[in-house]
Amino acid sequence: MIPNSNMRIRSIQLGSAVAMPSLARSHWFNEAGLGRSPRTRLTGRQRADVAIVGGGFVGLWTALAIKEAAPAAAVAVLEQDVCGGGASGRNGGFAMSWWPKIGTLLGISDRSEALRLAVESEGAVSALGKFCAEHGIDAHFTQRGWMWTATNDAQQEAWAGTLAMCQRLGRTPFKSLTPREVAQRSGSRFHLAGVIEPSNATVQPAALVAGLRRVALSKGIQIFERSRVDSLQVGPPAVLVTAEGELSASTVVIANNAWAVAIPELARLITPVSSAIVVTEPIPDRLKQIGWTGGEAITDSQLMVGYYRTTRDGRIVYGKGTGAIEAGRRIGNTFSRDPKALELTEADFRRAYPELSNVAIADKWSGPVDRTFDSLPVFGRLKAADHICYGVGWSGNGVAPSYIGGKILSSLALGVHDEWSSCALVNRNCRTFPPDLIRFIGGNVVRNAVLRKERSEAQGVKPAWLDVRLASLAPSGLEDKS
Repeated sequence: MIPNSNMRIRSIQLGSAVAMPSLARSHWFNEAGLGRSPRTRLTGRQRADVAIVGGGFVGLWTALAIKEAAPAAAVAVLEQDVCGGGASGRNGGFAMSWWPKIGTLLGISDRSEALRLAVESEGAVSALGKFCAEHGIDAHFTQRGWMWTATNDAQQEAWAGTLAMCQRLGRTPFKSLTPREVAQRSGSRFHLAGVIEPSNATVQPAALVAGLRRVALSKGIQIFERSRVDSLQVGPPAVLVTAEGELSASTVVIANNAWAVAIPELARLITPVSSAIVVTEPIPDRLKQIGWTGGEAITDSQLMVGYYRTTRDGRIVYGKGTGAIEAGRRIGNTFSRDPKALELTEADFRRAYPELSNVAIADKWSGPVDRTFDSLPVFGRLKAADHICYGVGWSGNGVAPSYIGGKILSSLALGVHDEWSSCALVNRNCRTFPPDLIRFIGGNVVRNAVLRKERSEAQGVKPAWLDVRLASLAPSGLEDKS
C-alpha cells in the first residue's frame, strides 16, 4: 500500500490506555489455564510484514486469515497481557449472529449487502464450531440457540420489528415460542415471552482463545505476549515500541478493542463501557429441577441487557451490560472488578431465578466493551497513515462476528480489493461520541436514567417521562428493539 502523502502524525501513545490485568481474571481464564505455559516477550529489534496489536479473537482470527491468504507473509501479534487476558477471555461466551441488528445493517447498506452480512454472520457461528472440530479445540462449543425474551410487560414484543424486517427480506432466522415454552426452556416463570434463533451457540471463550493461539503458532505466526505497545511510530515502516523491544512492520492492524481509545482518531468512534458477570457453583441437579437443560443462551430485552447461559459442568453464567464508564482514555478498575456493577448483576440473577436464591456465587468479574453508537463494528485505515488498519467497536458481540472481522482486516492489511475490504462496515459514516468530559458527564446522566427507567419497568411502574427521554439518548443495544 502507498502511505498517505499528507501524513500528519509521527507517533501514537498506545500505552495511555492503562490496563489492570491482574484484577480481571475470569472463571473462564482460570478454567482454561491461560497464562500457565511459557510466553515469549518482544525483545530487541524485530521485523514483520504485518503487526497486529491485540491477542484476542479479532487479532488472532486476522493473523490466521492473513496467513491463509498470503502464506509467505511474516505476521506478528503483540499482546499487552496474555492472549485472552482482555475482553476475549472475560465475555459470556455467546456466539451470536447479526440478525438481531438487521435493522441497523439496513440503515448502513443496501438490502443485498445487509442480507449478505447477516447470512455471513450466521455462517460464522457454524464455521467457529467447524474450526474447533478440525483443530481439536475443546472450547465447549454448544449450538443450541439463543432465546430473546421479555421479562416484564414493557419488554413484550421487543423483537417484533426485527422479525418483520427479516420476513420482508424473505428470511426466518427466528422461531416463535409460546410463553409456556419460554418459561419451561429458561427454567423460570420470570420469562413471559420470547423467540429463539437456533443457529446461535455458546463457547468457553478462554478455551477458544487458547486454541486459536495454538493454531496460530503452528502456522508460523509470531505471538509476543506481556509486550504492551507503549508507542507506535507511524513511519512507514511503522515501529511498535515496547518496554523491551521494537517491531517494525510495513502494515499494522489495530485489534485491541476498548484499548483502542488511546488512538485519537478512534477515540470518538467507541466508548468503553463495563459489563459484569457472576458465575454460580456447579448445580446440575438444580438445573434439571427447574428445566433449564437444553443449553440455550438467553437475553432479556433491557437496554442494560441481562445475558445468561449454562456451562458444561452445570453452572449458570449471568452477565449484565452495566454501562459504567471512566473519565479519560483509561481502562482501569471499573473494567476489572467493579463492586456496584457486580451487585447490579447478581441482583438481576436473583430476580430472574428466585428459586435459586441459596445458590452460591463462585466467581465474578467485570470487563470493558468497546461500544459504538449503533453497536456494530467499524473498520478502516487511519486517515493520517493508511498502512495502519483498524477493526473496533464489537459492542459485546464479537465471539462469532470476529471471524468475519478477521477476513475484513486481512483484506485491508494485504491491500486486496474484494467483498470484505469494500463491505458496508468499512469506512462507514458513524455517529461519534462527544469529547471526553461531555461524554463522561452526559454518559452518566443517561446511564442513571436508564437504570431508573428499567428499575421502574421491572416493578411494573410507569417510568418518569424525563427518564424515558434521557434513556432514548443512549447508544443502541445488542438487539434492535421495537
